[in-house]
This record gives sequence, C-alpha cells and structure tokens, in this order.
Amino acid sequence: MKALTVQADGDKWKLKFEEKQIPEVSGEVCLVKLKAAALNRRDYWISVGKYPGIKSGATLGSDGSGEVVKGPDAWIGKKVWINPNISWGDNPDVQASNYTILGTPEDGTLAEYLAVSADRLVEIPSHLDFSEAAAIPLAGLTAYRAAFTKAQIKTGDKILITGIGGGVSQFATQFAIAAGADVYVNSSSEEKLERAMKMGVKAGFNYKEEGWLKEAAAHGKFDAVIDSAGGNAINNYLKLVKPGGIIVIYGSTTGRPEQIDLFRLFWSQVSIVGSTMGNDEEFSQMTQFVADHEIQPTIDKTYPFSEGIEAIQSMASSDQFGKVLIQIA
Repeated sequence: MKALTVQADGDKWKLKFEEKQIPEVSGEVCLVKLKAAALNRRDYWISVGKYPGIKSGATLGSDGSGEVVKGPDAWIGKKVWINPNISWGDNPDVQASNYTILGTPEDGTLAEYLAVSADRLVEIPSHLDFSEAAAIPLAGLTAYRAAFTKAQIKTGDKILITGIGGGVSQFATQFAIAAGADVYVNSSSEEKLERAMKMGVKAGFNYKEEGWLKEAAAHGKFDAVIDSAGGNAINNYLKLVKPGGIIVIYGSTTGRPEQIDLFRLFWSQVSIVGSTMGNDEEFSQMTQFVADHEIQPTIDKTYPFSEGIEAIQSMASSDQFGKVLIQIA
C-alpha cells in the first residue's frame, strides 16, 4: 500500500511516499480502507522537525475516514471516522504522560489502509460523506473541549473566537452558534472576516487595525474568549472579557506573552485556562453534537493523494479558510 511518511534526513526531515505492507489484524483490531484524510498544522510542523517525538518512517495524518474491511464481525462494512487519541488515560481532566496522537510515532491516516483498535472507531454521522467526515475529528474534538468543557458555552452567551480561518476556530464558531451563543471573531484578513459573517457570526474585527479593541468593546463584554495565538494579545482579551469570564487558550502561535496584566486578571476574577484535544467521552459527545446539529465542515481545498506532499507544504502559510483534505480513494 502507498503511505506518506516522514523521514530523517541528516539533521532535517523530509516527506516521502513509501510502499508498506498492508497491516495484518486480529482480535479487536480493525483494518480500515481509508477514503479520505485531513491535514492539521501538526502535520506541517512534523514535516519540518518542529514537533516532539517524531519517528522516522512513521506515516503522517491524524484525521481520516473509511470503511472497515477486516476485524470483528460487528465492524465489517461500517463507515467510520477515527478517534486520533492514543492513551489519554483515566483522568478526564488531563491527558496522561504517555498520551500521543495518531500520525507519529504511531502510523496515521495518510495511507491506503490503517490498522486501528475498534475502540478508536466511531460510525460517521449519516449526513456526512467520507471527505466531510475526515475533516472533523481532531479539530472538532479540540474545539468541542475548548467551547463546552472549558468555556462552558450556553445559549445566550457572547463569545469571541480569535484567528478565524483555522479548523479549530471554525468548528468552535459553528459549535457555539449551534448552541445558541452570539459569536464574534477576529482575523488579520478582511476576506476571512467576510466569510465568517456568512457563517452567522455577529461581527468580525481586524486585529491589524488600531481601533479594533474599541470596536469590539462597543459590543459589550464577552462571557468567554477562545484563543489559539497566545502572545501579548492576552492583555487585550483581559480588557474584553467580562468580570468572572473565561479565556481559553488552545495554542501559542505567537509565542509567550512578555507580561500579563495581573491586576486586571485578579481584580476582574477572570479565569485563564488551557485546553488541548479532548478525552474519549468528549469525542463521543462531539460526534453526537455534530450529528444532532448536522454540522458541515468548511473545506478549503482537496488534493489527490499523489499530491499529499504539496498539500502539507501548502500549510506553511495560514492562508486557508477551513480544512485541507486528501482524497485517498
């Protein structure tokens, strides 16, 4: 079978298609014939060596969907997506020290077949096709935990979601709107803000413009902010969130903040909480939420499997709006 792998190349890393044996399965392990996969920024960072625990020769890809062709009888022929969590552990609040995500060090979804334990499989919600389903698992799970477990979004809340355009921020936006919240977003791209408005957000703010904070504040204080950038912007969000509000951080693309306005933090009784991925129960809840609300992912571009390397390299920029898909079969 064909697989897209990451290979050590001296002190660097490179992407390479390889021919691998189709895995043998037994017991509670299923063989999934993959139909589609989706990329995450994680795949790009692995490809350039900026991710912990990279294993040379590992097949990349955390998100995928397909059909079970071998395994326990109850699973044969099922259309499934794959829970990318590996060894979350017993504590639902935090992942275990040996927690990993499908796609290195264990082989992932950028291959024609994948051997995976049956407890990692969930039937695809009926309103989704294979490509749409592949777009959701990792980003959808991360967004679900950030939005509901951490930000505790409920009907009528006012939410600011930063950096609209990426998969997690888009799913967080869709989930929050579906839950009855009033959602606002920011971005440095006017085009992305315009597209976000079509998703049903109340307003969008260009954080490159000097007056964006004043513009956002005119809409009133926010119950929660969901952020992936980190950096010094945290102090802006402390100004925008209401007393007793929550700032959820699930990434740090702009690095560490130089300083935090601690007076505003404690005087406003604001909580800053971290979030990443989600446990297996949250994956089940996310799947049910997607099914109940018929959530449709936003697809930026679909590549044939043969152009998988180019697809990963395209993620060096942050130009995409939605998920990048790989059509495998």
